[in-house]
Amino acid sequence: MNKSLLAALFVSVAVLAAPASAETIQGALAKAYQNNSSLNSARAGVRVTDESVAIAKSGYRPTIAGSASIDYSATRRSGGTTRLTQGNFGVQINQTLFDGFQTKNNVAAAEARVSASVESLRNTEEDTLFSAAQSYMNVIHDRQVAKLTEQNLKALTEQVRAARSRFEVGEGTRTDVAQADAARSNAVAQLSAARAQALASEAAYRQIVGEQPGTLKPASPLAKLLPANLESAFAIASNEHPAILATQHLVDAAGFSVKSAEGALLPQVTASAGLSQNYQDANGYGASQLSTGASTSASIGATLTVPIYQGGRASAQVRQTKEQLGQARIEVDVSRDQVRNAVAAAWTSYTAAREGVDANRALVAAAQLALNGVIEERNVGQRTTLDVLNAQNDVVTAQINLAGSERDVVLATYAILQATGRLSTDRLGLQVAKYQPREHYDAVKDKWFGLRTPDGR
Repeated sequence: MNKSLLAALFVSVAVLAAPASAETIQGALAKAYQNNSSLNSARAGVRVTDESVAIAKSGYRPTIAGSASIDYSATRRSGGTTRLTQGNFGVQINQTLFDGFQTKNNVAAAEARVSASVESLRNTEEDTLFSAAQSYMNVIHDRQVAKLTEQNLKALTEQVRAARSRFEVGEGTRTDVAQADAARSNAVAQLSAARAQALASEAAYRQIVGEQPGTLKPASPLAKLLPANLESAFAIASNEHPAILATQHLVDAAGFSVKSAEGALLPQVTASAGLSQNYQDANGYGASQLSTGASTSASIGATLTVPIYQGGRASAQVRQTKEQLGQARIEVDVSRDQVRNAVAAAWTSYTAAREGVDANRALVAAAQLALNGVIEERNVGQRTTLDVLNAQNDVVTAQINLAGSERDVVLATYAILQATGRLSTDRLGLQVAKYQPREHYDAVKDKWFGLRTPDGR
């Protein structure tokens, strides 16, 4: 019984002492995908654009308007007062039969803009995922730098103690003590700056991911997901990057807008039908001379409108849309150039970072070996305290550079995927419910009426 009690107590202590599970970069990216406010705002923007299709399709549909009026008048004469009540109630229906294909082209332009907005959203998603990865790696890096700086401060504090001990027994000088004190003071300032930078990185992480960073696990490069070479990366980006695809859809939208503007120069045909009821009631002096009762009338007809001259407005609008089409085509080239530049920059950064990791690892080993040797030589009087301090600084600098290179090589792989348009939840294998913009579009594109949004607002 006592053994069971002790075992249960041991398990309880072990559970309480166990550290909380560390966050992975996959988990952080999934949270950013769900919680990032900028990304959610972009999704709302796509839903706004979806409604433009329903607005454009309203040109196919009839418009129905009801009207009602009532008037009361009283006329005083020498023989008495005449009171007259008149009312009118009616319904009018108008239907466009032909509008120069404007509605057809407006719908096509709206659908193209929706496609562009979806690609822009995909681009924003990739930017958000990269920002999350960047903030994740920055927190790890800056915490590591702060830790290395703190270790350096402890080592320099020991150097100050040793320098003072040697001075007290006559083996050192006041200069050695002053140099050690100066190096330690500089390390205190560096530690304060490193901690401040770590806190700033944590704040950026909180903004992007949506929660404070806890314990973060080291991340590995996504080398297996990268293209085989730089030329392959260029080809993939040209065909798949959402920024390029979005501008191509905008070219389609601009082309349909030109046709819509040209449609304003064509004849327009509308049909109309109406039903109305008139009511009149008179009483008082002279009422017998006025008609009293109700009458009903109905009408149906069609109207042909042939534009002849609109003061140059329609022609200017056609020219304007053509210039907009030309600008949209240029924007495709602009996007391609920007994407190509991003791919090249990310690829060269990846190559440099990999080489930097190898070089800095060798540098750390060499600097540590040199520091150990300088300390031994100082102990036998062949080196000075300044030599030890310089060697110690070289070790810390090499360790910080190595931490930076390890961060850069991971981020460079994410940057390559972003630049090629492949930094998606599917390719990263994120455990998250993927946002489907098509669901909202299908829910609203053919709506004839209704004030509530698909989510019930």
